[in-house]
Amino acid sequence: MNFENIKKISLIGGPSTGKSTLAENMGRKLHLPIIHMDGINYEPGWIQVDKEKRDTIIRNYIENPEWIMEGTYTSTLKERLEKSDLVIFLDYSTFTKMKGIFQRTIEYRGKERKDIPGCKEKMEWNFIKFTLQWNKKKRGKIINILNGLEENKVIIFKTRKELNNWYEKNFNDKVKTNYLKEV
Repeated sequence: MNFENIKKISLIGGPSTGKSTLAENMGRKLHLPIIHMDGINYEPGWIQVDKEKRDTIIRNYIENPEWIMEGTYTSTLKERLEKSDLVIFLDYSTFTKMKGIFQRTIEYRGKERKDIPGCKEKMEWNFIKFTLQWNKKKRGKIINILNGLEENKVIIFKTRKELNNWYEKNFNDKVKTNYLKEV
């Protein structure tokens, strides 16, 4: 893949699919600024930002000439994807997402991650429930939006292995998982 004219990249998918990790990896390789939507949506202590304020901030970022935005927040999704030069959808199974939650919780429990400043990793029932229902409630809407985009700018990965193979082929490197620890 030629990344020369790709300056706006959207990374979308369910919870714990590795969007933040992929954004950090691609941002370093392509020298593009990274926008973590969870970092916009939450103030320190997991205080949720007003949705209108959040969406305004996201819309302002959309107008920037270069970015990698990671996060699926559906209220601005169509706008972001239409402005993107490349869209990567991590369309993983519920099992894979749940495994990701448990791995992330073990690795970061009680620690702050770089992508959500001031928020210490925790596991809550509401988040687990949201994840268990994500494919049923959110996936169809995302697929409908993706179907309206130019086919050549959308890549869908069904497994981490598919993503890792693509990444290694395009960047001659493996996806590194330690970038989120750099707080």
